[in-house]
Amino acid sequence: METLFLKAQNTLDWERAGEILRRGGLVAIPTETVYGLAANALDGAAVKRIYAAKGRPCDNPLIVHVSGFSQIAPLVKEVPEEARKLAEAFWPGPLTMILEKSEQVPMETSGGLGTVALRLPAHPAARGVIEAAGVPLAAPSANLSGRPSPTTFAHVRTDLNGKVDALLDGGDCQVGVESTVITLVGGTPRVLRPGGVTLGQLRAVLGHVELDPAVLHQLGEGAQAASPGMKYKHYAPRAQVAVVDGSPEEYAQYVKGRKGAWALCFEEDMPLVKLPAICLGSRYDGAEQARRLFGALHQLDQEGAQTAFAHCPGQNGVGLAVYNRLLRAAGFRAVYPKGPLVVGLVGPSGAGKSTAGARMKQAGCSVLDCDGLTRSARVYDAACIEELQGAFGPEVAPGGLLDRKELARRAFATEDGRRRLGEITFPRILAQVRRVVDAARDAEVAVLVLDAPTLFEAGLDSACARILAVTAPEEVRLARVMERDHLSSEQARQRFTAQREAGFYTGRADYVVDNGPGASWEKALDAVLFQLKGEAAKRL
Repeated sequence: METLFLKAQNTLDWERAGEILRRGGLVAIPTETVYGLAANALDGAAVKRIYAAKGRPCDNPLIVHVSGFSQIAPLVKEVPEEARKLAEAFWPGPLTMILEKSEQVPMETSGGLGTVALRLPAHPAARGVIEAAGVPLAAPSANLSGRPSPTTFAHVRTDLNGKVDALLDGGDCQVGVESTVITLVGGTPRVLRPGGVTLGQLRAVLGHVELDPAVLHQLGEGAQAASPGMKYKHYAPRAQVAVVDGSPEEYAQYVKGRKGAWALCFEEDMPLVKLPAICLGSRYDGAEQARRLFGALHQLDQEGAQTAFAHCPGQNGVGLAVYNRLLRAAGFRAVYPKGPLVVGLVGPSGAGKSTAGARMKQAGCSVLDCDGLTRSARVYDAACIEELQGAFGPEVAPGGLLDRKELARRAFATEDGRRRLGEITFPRILAQVRRVVDAARDAEVAVLVLDAPTLFEAGLDSACARILAVTAPEEVRLARVMERDHLSSEQARQRFTAQREAGFYTGRADYVVDNGPGASWEKALDAVLFQLKGEAAKRL
């Protein structure tokens, strides 16, 4: 078959694509998530061509794309209020809603189900083609079934040139992973596939939203898939992939010396890893990981990689979508390093980290007060004190005895002073914490908590497989610090200005516990502890 190449910037090409689709053809179109292989959703014969071109199992349902909210009414039995709320909040955008279908939607499109998946894409060319076609479009990812999804035109051309009628070049996709899929059928709304709209965002609109077990676990033999991406091995490069769930240091140690293997890892891992590596972005930036993920999987094929070890991403925000895709690319093959699960406990002053740490200790975790550790003679040894005197003056340690107040006054007076203090002390603190971690491993500790105000600044997060942030409103934290440390409001606020904003911690955390007024922080923390102990058990 000769495939026509079209340009997404050319509205005349939208019309050409629409004409092809009206007569039962197939066109690959760009969306903000990934490229989609489109056909007339109301034409069962055209939809069958999608399955044939992709080599896709016919019981794997397709997503129907519309160009306006009003277009979904003929496709469903009813439009519930929940759907209206979600559309108002997230359409156009990377959210797919599952509703009970009408007779207009053929069984070929729904994968034999009585439901239909609906989405209004944000990409202007995608909406333009839908409008030009005059019909809703069924459009799974524009790749061969089971392969990494296409986020560039080159990916689409490689897989589908000569197999479909036309390819519409829209450049690179902005989100990088497929849409979030939520079902509004059968009681409580449930996420079947995570994507660019996060679980937290959905809960902010609807209240209670569940996460389907199939997001993180393989669907049982013979089970019917309610959403694309649930049943079969997906997104897989030719290389055998395994997901390594550990800290940056554990990940680097696990992949060390594995000849012929590649690393799929984060910026924070790159200095530690000696294998050929493909970077997915920062460990703390799920959106960037999503944009890079499928390109990285395609790159593995281009490099001829036989084996790849992916560093497990965090499961908060968009990171959950990245984790879900990697698990499926790996066929659910996950690796858990032996030893304690090290958890970084962070948060701004007055949030209640010490209170949370005490409860974690009561629950059986080993808790290390890193702030207390920094006061030990092992950190402030003779060599350290000599460096501090050279940097801040002999007055910070008269007679060789450290004057902490004077050191703090001088070091925290300027940004350069804080930086220099960190350069002197952080490597020593990190060395001491590593000794504690090693001792915990020898003692067979299950969960080791590092209560560390400067976890990130000191580089201690490289030893942590999980990060737990405790937070509270600023005025609440201010009152707590004033009472605890006998400070005036002005003094407490000055201390806050020298610290990170609360969002710095929550944005990097795998778990967040609100310790503000009226929050059930004990219940929330106990739920986190339950999950941490379950994760630690995998390391036995």
